[in-house]
Amino acid sequence: MAHSMGFITVLSLLAIVPLCLSGKTYGGGGYLYPQFYHHSCPKAQEIVKHFVAKAVAEDPRMAASLLRLHFHDCFVKGCDASVLLDSSGTIISEKRSNPNRDSARGFEVIDEIKAAIEKECPHTVSCADIMALAARDSTVLTGGPNWDVPLGRRDSRDASLSGSNNNIPAPNNTFQTILTKFKLQGLDIVDLVALSGSHTIGNARCTSFRQRLYNQAGNGKPDYTLDQSYAAHLRTHCPKSGGDQNLFFLDFVSPVKFDNSYFKNLLAYKGLLSSDEVLFTKNAESRELVKTYAYNQELFFQQFSKSMIKMGNISPLTGYKGEIRKYCRKVNAY
Repeated sequence: MAHSMGFITVLSLLAIVPLCLSGKTYGGGGYLYPQFYHHSCPKAQEIVKHFVAKAVAEDPRMAASLLRLHFHDCFVKGCDASVLLDSSGTIISEKRSNPNRDSARGFEVIDEIKAAIEKECPHTVSCADIMALAARDSTVLTGGPNWDVPLGRRDSRDASLSGSNNNIPAPNNTFQTILTKFKLQGLDIVDLVALSGSHTIGNARCTSFRQRLYNQAGNGKPDYTLDQSYAAHLRTHCPKSGGDQNLFFLDFVSPVKFDNSYFKNLLAYKGLLSSDEVLFTKNAESRELVKTYAYNQELFFQQFSKSMIKMGNISPLTGYKGEIRKYCRKVNAY
């Protein structure tokens, strides 16, 4: 789930598809529900939405960055804001992991939201819930679906560098490896395909897909599942060496609009990452799901919302577990 750049217009808001997907979701010894802060911090969601809109207006890439941050958090010890912690004391930050180093971003936006919410209602709203709301708002701002975010998560007191390195799917993982990593989080193949659709916005670095252009199978030849005219275009800015940080749209058709063109690109063998294209080329069930979402955006939006809620419920800390951090980058002092 990578970065986006470009220009977002107010017209994208017209594409919002509100869905009534609220209700309680259970996990972690308690349950999450959208009205969790209704009395304790009624303006929380409004504050998050304001600062996300401000950040995306200033930097359109930020929408995908905030969406990706939530994903990278949930796949490591659950949705507990562990990805936000800086290294200190016994904590080794997940920001140093291979999936996050030089690519994870949006931390300053979360800091800004947290500071504003702390002024409004101190020691009440968790950083983990702020991330879940920011991911939803980023989706809506770029024209994607809306959903009620179940709330009530608490923040972890530790991080897992090894978990971040091992649990988050990599761009060059095989289809089976990616699916296994999703299943370990309680997610299935439908969730995998739908959530991969978040690559309808965002960017990837040259280093994330270079092997597809030059040496996919170790034989010095490009990936045969990549459209060769598209590959030739990519090579102009992604050389065999150098240019590692050069950015490319994950969805070149509508790079800053949340829609289903990502899936249409896969049908044309123009998925940027290997982990994208394998959804169409390596498994019959995922192939049919790609086709379904390519032909029916509404179905994609509905499933994406359901899968985001499901992902957001991975091992939440609730009740008296964890804490409500005052600053998202460090655990509270006791």
